Amino acid sequence: MKKTLLTLLVAVSLSGTAVQGWAATPDDQLVIGLSMANILTLDPAAIAGRESTAIITNVYDTPVQLDAVDVTQVNPGLAESWDVSEDGVITLNFRDDAVFASGNPVTVEDAIWSWKRILELELVGSATWQAYGFTLDNFDEHVTAEGNTITITMPQEGDPQLILYMFGKPSASSVIDSQTALEHEVDGDLAAGWLTTNTAGSGPFTLRNWTANDTIVLDRFDGYWGGAPDMRRVLIRHMPESQTKRLMLERGDIDVGLALSVPDINALSANEDVIVQSVPSSGFYYLAVSMKDEKFADENVRLALRYLIDYQGINETIMPNYGILHQRPVTPGVMGTIEAPGYTLDVERAQEYLAEAGYPDGFTTQLLAINEPPFIDIATSIQSTLAQAGINAEIVTGTGNQVYGPMRERDFEMIVGRGGGGQEPHPHSNMQSLVINPDNSDDAGLSGLIGWRTSFYNEELNALATQALVERDPEEQAQLYAEVQYLYEELVPAIQPISAVVDTVVFRSDIEGFQNHYGWTTRFDTVSKSR
Repeated sequence: MKKTLLTLLVAVSLSGTAVQGWAATPDDQLVIGLSMANILTLDPAAIAGRESTAIITNVYDTPVQLDAVDVTQVNPGLAESWDVSEDGVITLNFRDDAVFASGNPVTVEDAIWSWKRILELELVGSATWQAYGFTLDNFDEHVTAEGNTITITMPQEGDPQLILYMFGKPSASSVIDSQTALEHEVDGDLAAGWLTTNTAGSGPFTLRNWTANDTIVLDRFDGYWGGAPDMRRVLIRHMPESQTKRLMLERGDIDVGLALSVPDINALSANEDVIVQSVPSSGFYYLAVSMKDEKFADENVRLALRYLIDYQGINETIMPNYGILHQRPVTPGVMGTIEAPGYTLDVERAQEYLAEAGYPDGFTTQLLAINEPPFIDIATSIQSTLAQAGINAEIVTGTGNQVYGPMRERDFEMIVGRGGGGQEPHPHSNMQSLVINPDNSDDAGLSGLIGWRTSFYNEELNALATQALVERDPEEQAQLYAEVQYLYEELVPAIQPISAVVDTVVFRSDIEGFQNHYGWTTRFDTVSKSR
């Protein structure tokens, strides 16, 4: 019966139409409904979105794991122990019982190859390494191995705790089976082509099948060093429609649903057969513009946009269970959080700025947004308020690649996006993504930095954020991060946060051990079913 049901689940059309008469999901299989529109690659060093991160977390291992409840706590991963010296030297002591899905042992050489590969290919994860001063040229000097231990020395002054957090970040520190990967290398690409759609990890699950915008099937890895998971299989189905996920949760046709709409979550909250779990997360929903565009290079135009967003209306009607009102570039609750600037919708004030910029009658532009909630709903609200000041914004929707692709290429005008944070519970995680832009040239290719994507660059801001990073006195460091935010506001950045991300997941009440994670690194090996 279980095999028959899985075959039906995989084979059925995923247009959103539920199949009448489905039985409950199998006892040893976890079935998840979510939008796969932003799952563009399975190369751990190239991932950027939360959905991809969730998959990679369960297929690849990192040296340490950040705790799902206390996000400042670091737990063992491939490194069974570690040490941070007073002068900032980190040693990672790798366990000797970990093997890859191929059967090859996990070695420190695999780890070093995996991390250096990130810098060699200049993938998304390279931005994290570069933020701490690591380059391809100095990597071998600062990351060395002896026996089963890796020693990391810091290329520049900084906080070693952040480096330790980095080793729990999948995009920066996932360990790849180098032997298996290099068997698929083509023209010196370090297996980049093959790893886009295949995996070579040591995590609790292995990839059985991925069909883009359709299904992902993960099989249990019985040789996992942490013990074989209870779930024999995880089936992830592409379900962009919230009502479909709600219906299938109610019927027990799926176990877990992500990114449901506000009305559907509210309705499910009253259902005793399901659990609604909301946790604060990192990053923001934001409106961003490209400063390569002549209009948005003008500070007065950006000031006008600041007052053409209905922050209160968006957060009250669209964002419940998705986010909370937030207008600063530092995640609420972490060190350095400061009071809100209190921006409100003020069309008259915005019109004055537009007139000053030479656009008294507004202009026409294009607004990109993923075609699913809450992105499309935020975009529709912003389109309406822009129109009140004469700005005609054409909303262009698409999948994650169609929307974020032009942004990564710095070839866009406006976008409603989500991002600006990471797994590290520290303001530098936000600074690195939103604020710091070390090289504003097109050739720099820093697509992992939203600041670079928007062509926003300021040397003084870069220097102040770097000064905050290396300050070791906690009170002084918090004050410096406050100064960064005030300067950021004064410069009128290309990115305006609207909401701080809240992750809400809905799952059947017989699911145990499912814990949504601050940094999107939700693990499936902790899940069981109580039936």
